[in-house]
Amino acid sequence: MTEGYIDNFLNDALPKLRIAVVGDIMVDRYVFGSVDRISPEAPVPVNKVNRISSVLGGAANVAANLANLDCRVYLAGLVGDDENAALLRGLLDDVGIDGTGMVVRKGHVTTTKVRVLGSRQQMVRLDFEDAVPFEREEEDALAAWLDQRIAQGLDGMILSDYKKGVLTDRMSQLVIERARRAGIPILVDPKGSDWHKYNGADFVTPNIKELGDCCGEKIPNEGQAVVDAARRLHEQYDFAHIMVTRSEKGITVIRKDGKVWNNPATAQEVFDVSGAGDTVAAAFLAAVASHLSIRTSLQVANAAAGIVVTKVGTYPIHRSELLKLWQEWHPNRWAPYKALSWEETAEKIRQWQKQGETVVFTNGCFDILHRGHVLYLQQAAMLGQHLVVGLNSDASVRRLKGETRPLVHEEDRAVLLSALGCVDEVVMFTEDTPAELLSVLRPDILVKGGDYKAEEVVGREYVKRVEIISFEEGYSTTGLVQKIASLAKEGKL
Repeated sequence: MTEGYIDNFLNDALPKLRIAVVGDIMVDRYVFGSVDRISPEAPVPVNKVNRISSVLGGAANVAANLANLDCRVYLAGLVGDDENAALLRGLLDDVGIDGTGMVVRKGHVTTTKVRVLGSRQQMVRLDFEDAVPFEREEEDALAAWLDQRIAQGLDGMILSDYKKGVLTDRMSQLVIERARRAGIPILVDPKGSDWHKYNGADFVTPNIKELGDCCGEKIPNEGQAVVDAARRLHEQYDFAHIMVTRSEKGITVIRKDGKVWNNPATAQEVFDVSGAGDTVAAAFLAAVASHLSIRTSLQVANAAAGIVVTKVGTYPIHRSELLKLWQEWHPNRWAPYKALSWEETAEKIRQWQKQGETVVFTNGCFDILHRGHVLYLQQAAMLGQHLVVGLNSDASVRRLKGETRPLVHEEDRAVLLSALGCVDEVVMFTEDTPAELLSVLRPDILVKGGDYKAEEVVGREYVKRVEIISFEEGYSTTGLVQKIASLAKEGKL
């Protein structure tokens, strides 16, 4: 079912979406060169310039991500009447973004960041900006534009705040109130330590540093610490969800009622994180606006972020890249299941690793395969190129679950698991834990489901890292067994 939703989202839904982005608009300029000597005038490197490129930044980069996902995008904010504003308009036209919501202020400096890179490393950044708050007349002009835009149809809205003056308290509340009144999902990328102006938003998406700024203390990038901090903020503010981007540890969403979703980052070599937060905001909101679940929307956002961090500079995600990733991750598998020994499985893993591919491992009983199992395995598979599942044998399940289990024979469970598109290999073990199996397989990532801490997971010494994924609530084999027993007792079966 999830696969069908993602197929429809990537192939059909994205081009039909209409999304408005309101916030601080910028131009990002990159001066690329090479350095091979020190200046005789001062002790500084001499950068021989090879080329200069300009891309959309800030709220405009959020809009660029959406436009390159083939959404219809409407951008609103503040620009000047200078050369950089003209450059900005040209960049908007290049990707088909409607910029009619931009308010022009005479004499204003259009926010522009110039980064000088030598041999692909950033040497210095030059900022040109006038961080002056919106005036009342400017707020009213933007609000009038937004009313017209909503009347013509919108599927989602994003507020992109960089504290350059557009999203004043009044402007932020005007936009959020209009979105709520129209039933349009609205996401906010926040800044600062006071988030009251974002009250009413469906999603507020701080990174780990911004979460700490709002809490007034540094928050460790650890699962429970992040969840606790978000829950404290839920008591203070009125948001439906707080979505924390946690760099290499992925994304965690905490709903106001306390429910938590966690999606680890996809396995990629990170070169530049510039604009990755904008990509997450754009991809996630697009998925939510297409009525995907939060869990599936997180998978889409993480996959998009995993692509852009491998690029140099501010780089928007493209729909073609997500389609390519989805096709590579979701190949057709029609070969019948064939049980491999531990040694044969280890050999396959070594071959994958020699090719530079990441191998993920998880384990479990998987007795009566259900939706919760599948969603968990799909998330695990997204962490690398190959997923190997360690399956408890019948004898092992009986020791762990009792004499009445398993209900499904080990070979049948293995066949069902191997038929899943996200699973590359299933290997059986008879011990109570997979520690001995892991000592032979030695994959790259060990995934555990539940509320464990990484340092408590058995077999962690045989892998490069451990990832914890929360289980989908409301799905369990025990629950299914109890329901069947209850129905049988009532004579309904």
